[in-house]
Amino acid sequence: MATMAGPLRDERGDERFFMTMAIVMALIVFTGFTFHLAMGRSTFAKPLIVHAHAVVFMGWIVIYLLQNLFVATGNKALHRRLGWLGAGWIVAMIILGTAVTVRMVRLGEAPFFFTPLNFLVFDPLTVTFFAGLTAAAIALRRQTDWHRRLHYCGMALLLGPAISRMLPSPLLMPYAFEAAFVPLLVFPAIGAVADIRRTGRVHPAWWYGMAAMVAMLLVTEAVTHSPAGIALYDAVTAGSPGAEVPPLAFGAPPRP
Repeated sequence: MATMAGPLRDERGDERFFMTMAIVMALIVFTGFTFHLAMGRSTFAKPLIVHAHAVVFMGWIVIYLLQNLFVATGNKALHRRLGWLGAGWIVAMIILGTAVTVRMVRLGEAPFFFTPLNFLVFDPLTVTFFAGLTAAAIALRRQTDWHRRLHYCGMALLLGPAISRMLPSPLLMPYAFEAAFVPLLVFPAIGAVADIRRTGRVHPAWWYGMAAMVAMLLVTEAVTHSPAGIALYDAVTAGSPGAEVPPLAFGAPPRP
């Protein structure tokens, strides 16, 4: 009985931790975007594709939250069904995330505290690495310990835009992108500390998750500052107002 109690206690501790952190992540996203809107830095007067992008990405937050809720309440059947819906949802996230980024760069509307090329590269790469971590989590769905942690690391990658909106990004130029990225690593670090407190060791999934997140940063930096990045920018912006915007120059702050 004592042998069974240990793993059961660890399992329940896992469920509580991931449920709590799913709520924290959802609150960060809600706070970041609400703050941006309240400060007048955003508006609902946007094209339909931007609203579709917002609905799909916010929808993923809801899916992630519900998935953890279903596990915490023992509803494994609903968890599995929603999981397959989520797998298809990711395809829409990749398509819309890339489409909106390309549209903004072509219009010369990348946020002024990012260089247009950096924005063009890191937004799609973030969604791609998120999709990779999530795909790995789905592939390892029968290994619950790996499944939860890789899903969590993928979700942490998506917090960048919300965190960026809460930071004084204009004051952090030319490192606004890096400043928004570093806090993302805090989330798997919290998971590793929680593992140590609960089991006395760090689960290896955290190292793989953090390695993927750091790889996303390094690939972004490498492509942004390479001839291939310039060629990509030229191809994407050809025949658009964005072609007149230097790819590695910061824009002017918007007037009040």
